[in-house]
Amino acid sequence: MANLENLEKYNNAFCESLETQPDKLAGLKYQDIEAWDSVGHMRLIAAIEEAFDIMMETDDIIDLSSYEHGKEILSQKYDVEF
Repeated sequence: MANLENLEKYNNAFCESLETQPDKLAGLKYQDIEAWDSVGHMRLIAAIEEAFDIMMETDDIIDLSSYEHGKEILSQKYDVEF
């Protein structure tokens, strides 16, 4: 069963740190929008870590290259259910 609360937290982390709208998240990739540059990426990681009370490994931070892939990483490595 999907965890809508976690999806909402994840979406909020993206929307707030990258200053975008929820309807723009599907298919969003690193550097697709101006706000998702290297600085925006670190803001996003900080927001995700805070939202889920986790510390992501460096490889996972580098690997998080899209909205969808981020969900995969969190599900597989940090036990976050969506």
